[in-house]
Amino acid sequence: MTPWSAEQIAAAQQANLAIVLGLTNKAIEGFERLVQLNLQAMKSTLTETRENTQKALSAEDQQELLALQASMIPQIGEKALLYQRQLIEIGTATQAEIAKVAEAQYEAHSRRMQELVDNLANSTPAGSENAVGALTSVMTATNKFCEAMYQTAKQAVEVAEQSLGAASHAASKAGKQAIEHTSRAAKA
Repeated sequence: MTPWSAEQIAAAQQANLAIVLGLTNKAIEGFERLVQLNLQAMKSTLTETRENTQKALSAEDQQELLALQASMIPQIGEKALLYQRQLIEIGTATQAEIAKVAEAQYEAHSRRMQELVDNLANSTPAGSENAVGALTSVMTATNKFCEAMYQTAKQAVEVAEQSLGAASHAASKAGKQAIEHTSRAAKA
């Protein structure tokens, strides 16, 4: 005999479906933001390429062409760094939304497991206390194991985010230095 009724099982299935659909929507929203960012980058790149090509074609001598190229280098670097920051923001925001849903579901699962253990303990016949106690111990240990795994995964995500932020900052700083160096060399 199962401790859950057909209605409870159906409700749990509906709740799980809602979770999956919610997570899918969050992932799609992140993907949409990424597509918008890429479309915006492509449009601005095409516009700038057209403008820069027209300027290059209208250059009267090689010095003017070199000066034009030198003036474009810092702009290209700055735009690349801006794109990188926006890309990281989209990824971080999407991951944070998914993590919120996952955390809420983990907490709900923990409560449901405790309710299941309590219901099982209350609905068993007399004399089965040892079996219920063993099952309760197994479920409690499993729940603690899941909690430890969840905390480990959460810490891994936090470390990855910090590493990505540090790498982004270092790349940004190195990029700015390279742009400045190239710009100075082109002017010399």
